[in-house]
Amino acid sequence: MGRATVFTDEIAQAVTIGECQHAVHDGLLYDKDITELGAVINGAHKGRTSDDELTLFDGTGVGLQDLAVASAAVDLAVANGVAIEVEF
Repeated sequence: MGRATVFTDEIAQAVTIGECQHAVHDGLLYDKDITELGAVINGAHKGRTSDDELTLFDGTGVGLQDLAVASAAVDLAVANGVAIEVEF
């Protein structure tokens, strides 16, 4: 994790309850080295810069972002003809 470019939905949660907490505790990663996904979306951070860059996303459960990702996944599945409608 210390070699990766790390992204998260919420830095405070990632360093206390997320997977990042272990690397931070061991001194392999610092909270200042973690980028919130929103910074990539709004252009404040360039995101991944090369095909060989190791990236990691530590999603800690910010509900609105989870819904946005789920919606995008459904739209993509429908567009590619691989969505399955399930009645419940």
